[in-house]
Amino acid sequence: MISVIVPTYNEADSLPPLVERLGAAMSGHTWELVVVDDGSPDGTAEVANRLSARHPVWVVRRAGKAGLASAVIAGFNESRGDILVVMDADLSHPPETVPALVKAIDDGADLAVGSRYVKGGATMDWPLSRRVVSRVACLMGNALVPVRDATSGFFAVRRTAIDGVHLNAIGFKIGFEVIARAKTKRIVEIPYTFRDRELGASKFGRREVREYLKQLAIVARDKVLGRLRK
Repeated sequence: MISVIVPTYNEADSLPPLVERLGAAMSGHTWELVVVDDGSPDGTAEVANRLSARHPVWVVRRAGKAGLASAVIAGFNESRGDILVVMDADLSHPPETVPALVKAIDDGADLAVGSRYVKGGATMDWPLSRRVVSRVACLMGNALVPVRDATSGFFAVRRTAIDGVHLNAIGFKIGFEVIARAKTKRIVEIPYTFRDRELGASKFGRREVREYLKQLAIVARDKVLGRLRK
């Protein structure tokens, strides 16, 4: 089974088109959509429950905003799939690319990263300032992980690659955390076009930048300590 994990906060408008597109893309696969909702006041969890009447959707409800990374980790723990896919609910990650990520795992990869920065990938609708911040963040992460899109939040991972692995629930770059810590022999990058969210408001801000810098420092420290223990 393929478990698609989507952390949500105020995504009631985005969920219906996401589920419709994902359902069409995943035709022929056995899959579930695990919506991890952090107490959205706009009724996101209720929308997900209504969608479950026609689609394999279910909800993990959390009392309040505890962070994107911890929401994804909760989704890992509650899901049933052998292949775990993580994506945003806001349609910035195209559901139509999910089968390509899954195929890469089926073909032998342990981790397949949706990438904006390999041939065929792109970013649409971002102002120059956001593009610069993203590229700088990726360049900083490139020193620690073997992928070009180090900050991607769109990926598929084999469950066995994270079984028993401690993932820090820091910030919103859970993809970087998984890339850095998962037990992988083969990682591939699958190109996709990132489009700025179609509905709702962006949750990116200075706090997220600070948490990413903290995350980089912790991963760097742990890698150094790991080498010293060998």
